[in-house]
Amino acid sequence: MRIGVNVPNFGPGTTPPVLRDWARTVEGLGFDLLMVSDHVVVTPDVAEQYPEPFYEPFTTLSWLAGVTERITLGTTVLIAPYRHPLLVARMAANLKALSGDRLVVGVGVGWARQEFAALGVPFEARGRLTDEVVRALRGVDVPVWVGGHSDGALRRTVRLGDAWHPLRLTPAGWRDGVRRLAAVAEAEGRPMPALAPRILLRLTDGVEDRRMGEGTVEQVVADLETLRSDGAEAVVLDPFVGDPAETLHPEVAWQALATVRKEFR
Repeated sequence: MRIGVNVPNFGPGTTPPVLRDWARTVEGLGFDLLMVSDHVVVTPDVAEQYPEPFYEPFTTLSWLAGVTERITLGTTVLIAPYRHPLLVARMAANLKALSGDRLVVGVGVGWARQEFAALGVPFEARGRLTDEVVRALRGVDVPVWVGGHSDGALRRTVRLGDAWHPLRLTPAGWRDGVRRLAAVAEAEGRPMPALAPRILLRLTDGVEDRRMGEGTVEQVVADLETLRSDGAEAVVLDPFVGDPAETLHPEVAWQALATVRKEFR
């Protein structure tokens, strides 16, 4: 099972040197994947959670490909409807070639209505537009992870994706999601997609009603063991808890990642 990290490419503490340090730290700790998020227009609904600067993912990953050597690069998740399918396919194909075949594209339908409006993209068409982007990506032979927990997202994963990429689930939510995904695959007469969840990384003294990746080191390691036992192909750790000020102190996240990496092999 590959282990990756979702690197903040936004927020007040994020600068090109910090992004470079993130990449070198994550690769130096022996992680397998380095992934970044996506927004195009930082409208008020986006800025509330992910303020500027917000570095565009394809541009950022192209640069980070040049300061890393072996780590796989990716998006978690690219908001598929924001760009024309042929443009996405061209950028992905170029990045795949420039990085030495080190690319995986996680996609999602998006949620920020104000951002959709600013881009002139109909919010109600986001599912159909996402399908078009995924088909275009399949045409350039790039691995595609499909995000989302809805019935439509699960059908999209089974019909078009290489892996299911749910975000920040509870243990119960994970079990239920895998069960639902298997039922969709059976109903569609298709094989079960690979599993590649993104989970929170938040080390604490222990919490109740927690999400996967949240709690003591022992609990986080147990979550990773569970995911491995469930056949997960990859797991992406997300050390961003939710306060943009966290980006001013990346060393806190680096220490948590080093601790988990030491305890889980």
